[in-house]
Amino acid sequence: MNTEHSIGLAGQIQELAAKIFPEVVALRRDIHLHPELSYEEVRTTALITDYLLGLGIMPEPALLETGVIALIRGGRKSRNGKVVALRADIDALPLGEENLHGFCSLESGKMHACGHDMHTAMLLGAAKILSSMKDELAGDVLLIFQPAEEKAPGGAKPFLDAGLFKTYHPSVIIGQHCFPNVETGKVALCKGSFMAAADELYFTVTGQGGHASAPQKAADPVLAAAHIITAVQHLVSRVVPPHEPAVVSIASIHGGNAPNVIPRQVTMSGTMRTMNEEVRSALQERLRQTVEHVAAGLGVEGEVEIRKGYPVLFNDLAVTERAETVCAEYLGTENVLQSEPIMTAEDFAYYLQECPGTFWQIGTGCLQQEKNNTLHSPTFNPEERALEIGSGLLAYAALRLLQSA
Repeated sequence: MNTEHSIGLAGQIQELAAKIFPEVVALRRDIHLHPELSYEEVRTTALITDYLLGLGIMPEPALLETGVIALIRGGRKSRNGKVVALRADIDALPLGEENLHGFCSLESGKMHACGHDMHTAMLLGAAKILSSMKDELAGDVLLIFQPAEEKAPGGAKPFLDAGLFKTYHPSVIIGQHCFPNVETGKVALCKGSFMAAADELYFTVTGQGGHASAPQKAADPVLAAAHIITAVQHLVSRVVPPHEPAVVSIASIHGGNAPNVIPRQVTMSGTMRTMNEEVRSALQERLRQTVEHVAAGLGVEGEVEIRKGYPVLFNDLAVTERAETVCAEYLGTENVLQSEPIMTAEDFAYYLQECPGTFWQIGTGCLQQEKNNTLHSPTFNPEERALEIGSGLLAYAALRLLQSA
């Protein structure tokens, strides 16, 4: 496709995105009003299903109890059977909303604080645009509305285990995530390792309880826990090469219930983030050794359970480079940014292990951004204009990538 034609196509999709913008806003607000936690997205699944049926798109047979898979079949499908997959996550967080706008969550202790309501609405908007342009599609578009991104083991791997890619064979997969630190109207992409592997850490330190006035007669797990926390902080600087990103954080500690009683046991939890599987394995091994040895040296027992989480999210180099070009065609070169790797985690990583693709940041922030407008915050409040941009960009990317998938 020549540049002049691609510019014309971008303009056409921009007009469609602007036309359906109010409808996409209404979808987003409906979803935001009724957040559902991971694996519980029954109402959201029904909303997605009904909307797709209204577009004449028949959802595919369900792979899990929640979530929706659908195909938009292209009118110019090639013999190569090209398929571009577009993914949105649909679950909310166990967090009470503290915003003041007119569509705050109606569910106590539940909120779309990570933008999944935005992601879902944008993909539904893209579906409407693409369904009206299916004769232009040089292949099929696979719509993935995925449950349970926020809670391990996530929804991506169960989808894959249920045969998602074996059934539909995507050539490339695209995902996007709201980021309030990126200005609305812009996107940021990163080639290669973009998001970290995330492992959950659960520590148990067991000693012998006693009276706080006679600590020599006890085996103090509180003191040992404090030494373990300090020792663990040295692992990154002494195990991980300086050029490799890694984080180990202890985020909670619980033990005892009286000021004059040394407890028998202390529990702690935390997280480990790495960008390299070799570093990940080395840190896990040294962490176990450190906990056990520090505890033993202080006369108590120390155990750590490591629950392996999502793997490193690796954006395919060629697909990401192509996506940069496509995003520049749609948004303008000045609105396509380079992102640095970040230590958050995403189960979109599982898709990228099976299919080339890329995951980009779509801006939902503004120049005068509120300090408390952050992801996973009770006051997260993304700029809704991003819905128009994201809907159109997904649709345009699908069209253009089918031409080169």
